[in-house]
Amino acid sequence: MSADGRGDTTWGIELTPEHPPDRIASLAALAEDQGFDVAFASSHYFNRDPFVVLSRMADATDDIRLGPGVVNPYETHPVKLAAQTATIDEVSDGRAVFGVGAGDRSSLATLGVDRDSPLRRVLETFDLARDLWAGETVTHEGTFTVRDASLNLDPAEIPVYVGAQGPHMLRMSAKHADGVLVNAAHPRDLEWAAGQIEHGLAERPAAHGPFESLAFASASVAGEEDAAREAARPPVAFIVGGAADPVLDRHDIDREAAGAVSDALEAGKLNEAFGHVTPSMIDAFCIAGTTEQVAAQFAAALEHVDGIVVGSPLGPDLEDAIERASEALASATKEQA
Repeated sequence: MSADGRGDTTWGIELTPEHPPDRIASLAALAEDQGFDVAFASSHYFNRDPFVVLSRMADATDDIRLGPGVVNPYETHPVKLAAQTATIDEVSDGRAVFGVGAGDRSSLATLGVDRDSPLRRVLETFDLARDLWAGETVTHEGTFTVRDASLNLDPAEIPVYVGAQGPHMLRMSAKHADGVLVNAAHPRDLEWAAGQIEHGLAERPAAHGPFESLAFASASVAGEEDAAREAARPPVAFIVGGAADPVLDRHDIDREAAGAVSDALEAGKLNEAFGHVTPSMIDAFCIAGTTEQVAAQFAAALEHVDGIVVGSPLGPDLEDAIERASEALASATKEQA
């Protein structure tokens, strides 16, 4: 048990570069002051570059760990991702983490990218990155090609966190990575994910060391419940639009209603899609409400994971939401202790 009573519970936050880098850096500094352990800058082609933003975040903070959350090895070559992450590690004096996943299929399709062999590509990406960070020269033929590549940077050890939702990616992360970012917010989904992770841990080599599971959970917290839930509509719409049928069925989400959300998103009618989001969708895919309500939901999530990354949208007022999320996490982890 740590002196602050939190034990080993990790507090993480996702900061979305939909705002200028200096604003995100200021939010990272606030998160550090509020006790968060790690801050991820999300990666979407339509927002600011996450590595530029992470560099600003490094300048604005002292201790909080920093990394992309998450990048994918389709838009950017894996060697380049390794170099970018190592650069963040250098400018932050060794605070980098590497959040990597297969990426959003619909976003990649917009760029004309086929998301082929996602599990193999993610595994090959961070295996290669680890060799590069160790100072090795690498050649690789697999889901991508590398010939005699190396980095002109000092060797480093950077933890790898895999963004995962499906059973195979969850198991792979538990077997090979340092941690997993479980793309879920509801205890029902997190309990299911924990079972998949256990299968992977059973095959994990002892030499890989400890493993950490974090819920990468969409969250929205505010002084008023209605305001928090209204702010949750956009991210929930995108979650619903990409949710597999078994996930929808697990929460009794009407497939026709989910289809209306998905169809509107694909047509580029964002406001219409957000309007199709139902209360049951928000309940299933976002931790939303007042500080007290969110604290209770955090506590329920922590029954199945080692920590929580408070993800987008955070809330209608970002600064207020960060402070409220910290308060909610403190209450939830105290309850767990």
